[in-house]
Amino acid sequence: MSSVISDVTLEIALILLGLGMLLAGVRAYLGPKITDRAVAADLIFFAIIGFIALIGLRANIEALFDIILIATLLGFMAAISMARLGSGGRR
Repeated sequence: MSSVISDVTLEIALILLGLGMLLAGVRAYLGPKITDRAVAADLIFFAIIGFIALIGLRANIEALFDIILIATLLGFMAAISMARLGSGGRR
């Protein structure tokens, strides 16, 4: 059992992240606008980051958290770029 979070809590969090990714995938597929697809892609990306974090907690691998920090910063920059693209370059 993990010292910080119980195994049951980790399993519930993984299931909820999977459900969120599934719903975001449906939104990306059905989205009538490019902004809908961009938001869904952003949600899927950060859910994957959440998966990596939870797996890191479960396996007690501390090196994953450095990778998560870098990936999150890159994802934030990508979200800003997609927002700029969706607004047509206006500020």
